[in-house]
Amino acid sequence: MPDALFIYLASRSPRRAELLRQIGVRFTVVEAADAPAEVRDPAETAADYVLRIGRAKASAGLATVRAQGLPLRPVLGADTEVIVDGEVLGKPADAAQAAQFLRRLAGRWHEVRSAVALATASGVAGAVSVSAVRFAHLSDERIERYCATGEPCDKAGGYGIQGLAAVFIEELQGSYSGVMGLPLAETAQLLEAAGVRVL
Repeated sequence: MPDALFIYLASRSPRRAELLRQIGVRFTVVEAADAPAEVRDPAETAADYVLRIGRAKASAGLATVRAQGLPLRPVLGADTEVIVDGEVLGKPADAAQAAQFLRRLAGRWHEVRSAVALATASGVAGAVSVSAVRFAHLSDERIERYCATGEPCDKAGGYGIQGLAAVFIEELQGSYSGVMGLPLAETAQLLEAAGVRVL
């Protein structure tokens, strides 16, 4: 009988790996050869975009599992986006763009949408967590100091809630783990529906 705790994770994110370990799920990372391009169609809403990318990552991971002849098990994919004024702020290209993002977020609310998807032999199921985050007012000097740490570079919207940027966040409505990159309540529901034990 296969190990009910073992899945594939279609993500190199150390944060997603940490969150899966937190809920007792064992996994192996699979690198999808055909990972989806994270480009939003102009006609696509932010909500549709984040779910499409999460599902596409899970599907690409499953295709890799099949192509490599690995044991067929559920493949988890996820995508997290920061949205302000209806615009998706992806991962900044450099420190200058990270600073630009943070200036837009400073002193106001923004939305974080985190999609999780699970691909199995029978199809792809997905869910989206929506959170609201309010940043403190940030001086240019503080933004520059944060960007100089390198932390913003691989994070949606240019910040990580679990890192140094925690001091920027005055209020959170929603899922902390969702803002971090993997909404655990929704993840657990998908895994359990597929027969994967959690905890």
